[in-house]
Amino acid sequence: MGLFSFIKEAGQKLFGGGEAKAASADDLKQEVAKNGFDASKLNLDVQGDKVKLSGQAMSQEDAEKIILSIGNTVGVAEVDTSGLQIQQPGPQATMYTVKKGDTLWKIAEEHYGKGHGAKYTEIVKANTPPVKDPDLIQPGWVLRIPPLQA
Repeated sequence: MGLFSFIKEAGQKLFGGGEAKAASADDLKQEVAKNGFDASKLNLDVQGDKVKLSGQAMSQEDAEKIILSIGNTVGVAEVDTSGLQIQQPGPQATMYTVKKGDTLWKIAEEHYGKGHGAKYTEIVKANTPPVKDPDLIQPGWVLRIPPLQA
């Protein structure tokens, strides 16, 4: 999949993480598990604000959500997925970094076309977590923008 960049000052603060570095590999694996994913087949190597993710993910969607679970925490600037294998490959989602003043409606129209703002619900479904309330997205979060289903 490659290298994903995040704003290390944005996102959820985990115990053991800080401005300069990410939380420990165990803390990040717990975050992945807390979000409903099997972390037992994952290996995380944390080096400062960079996380190397390897192992296996069940699907493309799971892999992307795992990447976001790790990257959307304070202290993580990069997630390298070059060692991650996906058992059931699928279409890749677009990754979008939320800017000040963004709304999910605006993001949906930007990615799906004018008049498709109501498709923001697809973005919410693709990003649970961190999006628990569609009215409260945070600048700096990286969101999955899934391809529209025909």
